[in-house]
Amino acid sequence: MSETYPAAAALGLMLAATFVVVAGMLGLGALLGPRKPTPGKLEPFECGAENVLPPPSRFSVKYYLVAILFLLFDVEIVFLYPWAVAFADLGVSGYAAMAFFVGLLAAGLAYVWKAGALEWD
Repeated sequence: MSETYPAAAALGLMLAATFVVVAGMLGLGALLGPRKPTPGKLEPFECGAENVLPPPSRFSVKYYLVAILFLLFDVEIVFLYPWAVAFADLGVSGYAAMAFFVGLLAAGLAYVWKAGALEWD
């Protein structure tokens, strides 16, 4: 098999060697590494500042909703750039396809806006 696929055999051998080396490094680090936990080391570290208040137990769903909406409209911009560059070559069909795409996203924005997902209560 190695005569017919020498590159695949070499790749498999390098992958196996990588797994062995990584497992060895992690294992040696766990076995030989220092283990001296102190209360200061076990506390969460954030920007070098002391914790004044305990963290909130739960985040509002609105944070995640805003993040998902940001990603949705950010991806829209990623699709709009190449379309704008090739606009002259696409013709009417390219314009219609992008108008349909932007229309779907505008309908989604209208729905989210009407549902009140963009309001901070």
